[in-house]
Amino acid sequence: MKFKTRRRLALLVLLVGMPIYVIVAVTLLSAMQGLPKLVELAVYVIVGVAWVFPLKPLFLGIARPDPDTARPDDEEAPR
Repeated sequence: MKFKTRRRLALLVLLVGMPIYVIVAVTLLSAMQGLPKLVELAVYVIVGVAWVFPLKPLFLGIARPDPDTARPDDEEAPR
């Protein structure tokens, strides 16, 4: 996948996917009324961290410099 496409996909995930994930997670967890508070806290922590693992490669890919652009130190210096 090209770097520019990966960046756009990451932005789409953050602006559209994450709010949808949060809405779905809160809706499902609010339907689980009557759980002990400690169990409810554990479920919120798990749901709050679970999104990271499938998206980690996508975000690591955009954390690096763009490999498609030439760096100035790659060019040969004039003599």
